[in-house]
Order: sequence, then C-alpha cells, then structure tokens
Amino acid sequence: MPTPPLAGGTAGPTHLRPLLDTVLTALHDGAARRNGPLPAGGPDTLTHRTHHATGPLIPEHGTGAHHALRTLVTTLTEGAADPAHPHCTAHLHTPPLAVAAAADLAASALNPSMDSWDQAPAASTLEATLTTTLAAEIYPHTPRPDALVTTGGTEANQLALLLARERHGPVQTICAANAHHSIARAAWILGLPTPLVIPAPTGVMDLPALHDALTRHHGPLLVTATAGTTDTGHIDPLDAIADLTSAHGAELHIDAAYGGPLLFSPTHRHLVHGLHRAHSVTLDLHKLGWQPASAGILAVPHQHDLDTLHHHAPYLNAADDTDAGLPDLLGRSLRTTRRPDALKIAVTLQALGRDGLADLIDRTLATAHHFADLITATPHLDLYARPTISTVLFRPTDADDTTVATLRRTLLTHGHAVLGRAHADNRLWLKATLLNPHTTPEDLHRLTTLVTHTLTGLTEGSTPR
Repeated sequence: MPTPPLAGGTAGPTHLRPLLDTVLTALHDGAARRNGPLPAGGPDTLTHRTHHATGPLIPEHGTGAHHALRTLVTTLTEGAADPAHPHCTAHLHTPPLAVAAAADLAASALNPSMDSWDQAPAASTLEATLTTTLAAEIYPHTPRPDALVTTGGTEANQLALLLARERHGPVQTICAANAHHSIARAAWILGLPTPLVIPAPTGVMDLPALHDALTRHHGPLLVTATAGTTDTGHIDPLDAIADLTSAHGAELHIDAAYGGPLLFSPTHRHLVHGLHRAHSVTLDLHKLGWQPASAGILAVPHQHDLDTLHHHAPYLNAADDTDAGLPDLLGRSLRTTRRPDALKIAVTLQALGRDGLADLIDRTLATAHHFADLITATPHLDLYARPTISTVLFRPTDADDTTVATLRRTLLTHGHAVLGRAHADNRLWLKATLLNPHTTPEDLHRLTTLVTHTLTGLTEGSTPR
C-alpha cells in the first residue's frame, strides 16, 4: 500500500480536493437520508444502525480513503442531531457558519500547535491580535486588556476561579441558583470552598440575598454572575451586582458564555451593560457566535492579570529563546498542544464585520420573540416568559410534568424535533434555544404543530408519525 498523502505543504491541497468532494457528497447524502433534525428510533436503534453501517473500525485490510470517508461521514451525518435544522433547538448548540467551518479545515490542514512559537509562528500572532481585540470589546476603558482562547465556557470559568485563587488564596465563591454547573465543579477541582448559593426566585440573582451574603461573609470573596443562563436565558442585573461587590470589597466574575456576544449588537448590547466592571468575563463563541466547537474566551481587564499562568518547560520556552524575542506561549493556556481556534473566529469577524454580526444577532433574537408570540397565540400552549436572549420556554396547558417529559422524548424518538427541558416556577417546561438565523416563521409554525399533534396522540393513546 502506498504511503498516504499529507494535508500540508504545496501538494496538500491537491490531495485534499478529491477527498473533500467525497466528504461534501457524504454530508449531503447523510442529511438527505436523515430528512429531519435527528435520526428516528432512539439510542438502541441508532447504535445498531451505526455499528452495522460502519463495520469494523480496524479491518485487516484498509478500505481506502474514499470508501472510509464515504461510509463513516455518511453514517455520522445520517445519525446526527443537526443544529442547522430549524427544529433542532434543545441546547446552546449552534449551527456553524460555512465560512467558519472552512477556516477550521485550514486549521486542521496546517495543524499549528499553540504551545510554542516555532510550531505556530503566524498563528500565535493572529491569536494575540484576536484576544486583545476581543478583550478591548469587553474592557474598552482599560489600556491593556487581554484574553485567552479556551475550549468553552467551562474551561473559561475554571480559569477565572483559578486566577482568583492565585490572587487571594482559598477564595469563597458566591453564585446564584441560576449559575452554570461549571462554577461548582471548578471550585471542587481547584480545592476551593463549596460555592455559597443564593436564591434566584425570578430567574436572576436576588440582590437582597447577595447583599446579605456579602455582609455576613468575610475574607476573599468572588461573586460569579451570569449573563445568559442555560435554562431560561436570563441575565443577572450586572451593574447592581457590580455595585454591591465593589462596596463590599469582593471581586466579580461574569459568565457571559451565552449573552456576551450581544455586545456586537447596537440594539441589544444594553442587556449586558456592566461586563466591563468584572475582574474576568467568559465568552463562548460556539454559542451566539456561530463557530464550530470549540471557541471559548476568558477576558481580563489587565494583561498582567494572566501572569500567574506562566509555566516553564525548557524544550518549549527556554529562557534564552524568550530573551532573544521568541514569544512564550505556555502561559496562554493550561493545555499544551491545542488547536488554532483563533483562526475561524478571526475569519468570521473579518468576513462579517460589525454590521454582519449585529444582523445575525438581531435576526436570531427577533426569531425568538416571534416564536414567543406564536406560542401565546396557539391554543393549549403556555409561554413561560418573553425571551431575554433567544431561549423560549413553553408547555402544554394543564399538562403535568410527566406528560411534558414524555412529549419531549416522543418527539426525539420519532426524529421530529429536538427540544430541551428546563424547570422554572416548580414546573417542567419545553425549551427552544433558537440560534439559527435562517429559521423562518413557517418553520416555527410547523414546530408548534408537531408539538400539539404529538400531544394529541399521547393523550389519545397513539402518536402521529
């Protein structure tokens, strides 16, 4: 068997072109076979179908590149939950922009490793430019803000708590009941005290409870607020929280993994006013940024806030190399080998510009409000609240929680729709997290029809297919 060709170098594109044609055909064919937001049949059926289609993953004799790509990519696509389908709305699971996916291909072909300059000369420069540019969007009034590229909101939140620990020792974290689970997990990983959880009776942090907690507790305190919760999309009162933390000498981290990109919309940026007052901010551009995962950011107001992450490994950042001017990259992440995720983000920002980003955000939020209007106008469906960002909670009128859960799983099993679930007001709700800017009013009407027809089938003892 001849030695397989490589993706890089001057010959790489020639070898990639026919393979990409095979991949693109397989993506099309798999999506056509699925013909919906996800495959029908449920986990057991899909597992059997996938194993049967792929065959042994390490055969005695290789099947060849085109056959392997065609088989596995078609199978994976046919069995995918496709966030580009307008009825795939359960999670903060974004349909990536084509331009971002194309840039990600280039990143894979070039394969820079972002742990030393000699593995990523131009990529390290591009990442540095991107991180300072994004940090300046969050902290426009500080002279040298900075940011790190992370795998997502979870890693960014963990880094935020780590930086606070290194500044102050075993800092006590205070968060609301609406906070992302990664806050408590980060405290556990870092050996910090269990977070003090205060109420969020209306879906956002309760300010009197925060004032009481800050008054009663002493020592280093870190308040973590949320700009876009995963269940309802609510945004904590950021300025009021910043006022309280400042008055009590506490620090503030804002998890804006979901809502942070609202900064790019002149229409909606007021929703996240106050981000600049935090000691650190999490963004996640594979949510409301339409990037292929992963594309997380942790921003800080001062470049020196990141100094504590410096790490020395002689084979990667020898002191004499650093003194000679080679950039030291090990302090840019807790990871060593990592992909140049900055490329796809930078390409997207440049391709769309401020007006293009604002248009995507505004379209997406307008779609959520249209869906809320449609729910309100649909008999036998109840709306939880007007959407803050793009999350809409709704449920069948008078249904109990068991019926709501069964309805969701039935839609999944039949491959009709991917809806999430969230608890609010002591009830279970269906959750639609609308992130597809191409979703039309007709798509939303069909979704409500699917929900009501499936509910009718459940209550009558048969589910329409």
